[in-house]
Amino acid sequence: MNIRTFRIGGIHPEENKLTHEVATQVAPLPKQAIFPLSQHIGAPARPVVQKGDKVKVGTLIAEAGGFVSAPIFSSVSGTVAKIDTAVDATGYRKPVIIIDVEGDEWEERIDRSEKLELVENHPELTPEEIIVRIKDAGVVGMGGACFPTFIKLTPPPTAKAECVIINAVECEPYITADYRLMMEHADEILVGLELLMKAAKVTKGYIGIETNKPKAIALLQEKISNLKSAISNQIEVVPLKQRYPQGGEKQLVDAVIRRQVPAPPAIPVNVGAIVQNVGTAFAVYQAVMKHKPLFERYTTVTGKRLSKPGNFLVRMGTPMSDLINLCGGMPEGDNKLLAGGPMMGKALMTMEVPVCKGTNSVTILSGDDARRKEPQNCIRCAKCVSVCPMGLEPYLLAKLSAFKNWEKAEKEDIVSCIECGSCQFTCPAHRPLLDNIRQGKQTVMGIIRNRNAKK
Repeated sequence: MNIRTFRIGGIHPEENKLTHEVATQVAPLPKQAIFPLSQHIGAPARPVVQKGDKVKVGTLIAEAGGFVSAPIFSSVSGTVAKIDTAVDATGYRKPVIIIDVEGDEWEERIDRSEKLELVENHPELTPEEIIVRIKDAGVVGMGGACFPTFIKLTPPPTAKAECVIINAVECEPYITADYRLMMEHADEILVGLELLMKAAKVTKGYIGIETNKPKAIALLQEKISNLKSAISNQIEVVPLKQRYPQGGEKQLVDAVIRRQVPAPPAIPVNVGAIVQNVGTAFAVYQAVMKHKPLFERYTTVTGKRLSKPGNFLVRMGTPMSDLINLCGGMPEGDNKLLAGGPMMGKALMTMEVPVCKGTNSVTILSGDDARRKEPQNCIRCAKCVSVCPMGLEPYLLAKLSAFKNWEKAEKEDIVSCIECGSCQFTCPAHRPLLDNIRQGKQTVMGIIRNRNAKK
C-alpha cells in the first residue's frame, strides 16, 4: 500500500481518540435554541422572522446577507422568543435568533425516509440544479472553516477543476465525529461525492483518510468496489500517513495529487482541486436528495476526565452545556472548554455557546492540559520553522506581530499562515507564537482589504 503525505513540515501530536468506537447518539432537543447569524465566512445572515413567529424544523429563519454568505434554518419547532445578541465562540456578543422549543414538527418538504437515493435515478439533477439546492440549503464547509459550498463549486473562469478531494483526514487530536459519520453513513457520503463531482463537472474523486482509521478505509473501499455504476472507476480512497495538519486543504492537495497550492490569493482549484470535508459531502447528499437544509451535524464531546465522552447528532442552536451534561457534566478542578480540538479550537468563556455549522467538537482539557506553561526566551532552535507546513518562519512572524511591524509581516507572507498551531506545539520555550501570529494576520488582512478598496 502506497502511503502518501504532504511534503513540508508537520507534527504528530498524541491522538487521544477516546470516542473512536463510541456509536453516535441523537442528542435531545434543547429547551431553547440559539442561532448566531454568523455561522459561516462572509456576511452575516439577515433575519426573516420576528418575535412571536411560529417555526418548524427546516423553516428558513435568516437569509444570506450577501454573495459570500449562507441562509440559516431552524433546527427546532416552536416560537421565536426574540432577536437579540449572545456570546458566540469568538467571545464577543453577536446577533442571534432565539427560539423556544415546542414539540418537533418538521417542514413537509423534507424527506425523512432512510431510502438511499442514487444520482443515476435523478436525471433532473443538472450541475446547475445541484448547486442551487446546495446554496438554498445553507450548506457550508463542515470541517470548521464554514465557507459557503456553492462558491467552491463555481470557480472563477481562470481556474479549471479536475477533481474533487474529500477531506476525511480528521487529524486533530480527540475529534472522531467524521470517523463515526463514515462508519455509519458511507453510502450517503459516496452519493454526496458523486453529486459534488457532477456539480464541479469533473470525472475524478478522491477520499483522503489517515491510516489510523483502517476500518473506514476498508469500508469505503468495499462500498466503492460494489458500486454498479461507472462512477466506481472514478473514485479512489487514498490512505495517508498520520501527520498533522494533513486536514489543511493545501496540505491535503499536496498529499493526494502531489500539487502545491501557491500563496494567497491562490486556492486549491488553481491547481485543479476542489476540497470538501466528509461532513460536507453528507450534508450535500441530504440537501440535494432529501431536500433537507443544514440544521444538524455530527459533533464529538470529549475530554480525558469526562465520565462519558461521546459522539452526537446535534441540532444546531443547542447550548454546549446540554452536551456536556449528557457526558456526565464538567469535571472537577481546572478545565479549559474548547470549540474544536486542542490544536485549532477556540477557548470559550461560557458553556452556553450554541452548536453551530462548524462545531465538529466540544473538547474539555483538564488539569495540566488546561494550563499553559510559562513562556521563556526563544532559544533559536528553529523547531517552529522545521514543522511549519507552509514553509514560513513562525518565530519571526510572531516577533513582527508583537512589535506591530505590519509592513514586514506582510512581506514575510503572514497571510499564508493556516493557524494550525504546529509551531506553538513544538516550541520548547512555550512561546505564544500562534497567538501573536493570529492577531498579526488579522491586522495585515485588514490592511490589505482597505488598500484594495481604495484602488
